[in-house]
Order: sequence, then C-alpha cells, then structure tokens
Amino acid sequence: MEKDILLFDGVCNLCNSSVNFIIDHDPKGHFKFAALQSEFGQKKLEELGFDQEEFDSLVLLSGDKVYKKSSAALRIAKKLSGLYPLLYVFIIIPPFIRHGVYNIIAKNRYKWWGKRDSCRMPTPELKARFVEA
Repeated sequence: MEKDILLFDGVCNLCNSSVNFIIDHDPKGHFKFAALQSEFGQKKLEELGFDQEEFDSLVLLSGDKVYKKSSAALRIAKKLSGLYPLLYVFIIIPPFIRHGVYNIIAKNRYKWWGKRDSCRMPTPELKARFVEA
C-alpha cells in the first residue's frame, strides 16, 4: 500500500495537534508526515511549483495527485478510523467556500493557537511515520 504524505506547518500548534490527531486515528499507518519547512517539504514545494515561504496550507501528496487546504483535510478525514470519514460529505461544498473558511483559520492560526520556536521533532516511536530528506 502506497502511503500518502502530509506536509504541514511544523511550527504551528494547530497543525502539530492535527498531526497528533491523525496519528491517533490512523491505526493502519496510512499517512506519513513532513514539515513544510523541512528539507523534504521544501524540496517537494519546489518540485510542485509552490511558494516555499507559504506555510498556511496542508499539502497532501496522494499517489500522483496533490491536494491543498480543505480538499486535503477532507481527503485525510476520509481515511481515518471512526466516524471521521463521514466528514467527506462536505466535499460537495464548492471549493471557493470550503477554502475560504480554511483560509480564515489558516490566517489566524498563530494568533488563536500559538506557534513553536522550532519544527516538531517526532518521538522515537513515531519517527517511522515522518519522512526524512
């Protein structure tokens, strides 16, 4: 099974909490993770033609497809355990509306949830879930 890779803002408290949530609800280990600021994240952003200084979006690499913002979040929810896959029904909402809500949260995430001084370092038991350069 090919794993999806989630690129996230490594200094954002909301993003780090979201990664913890995904790990807790991904018992099959479908997702791997890398900070957007990491060497791997920066290389991927460059390859994809994205702004390497823009860290306000989740970027989900799934096979040969790339999803950002609310599209990434909903595709992640679809693969989690429990009732979270039901959230995927919101994919029917037009992207400009979904992404608009996402953008409001992304713009205010540091103010509302705070940020760290450095990127998240995985614990030894979670190290295998994170992509290295």
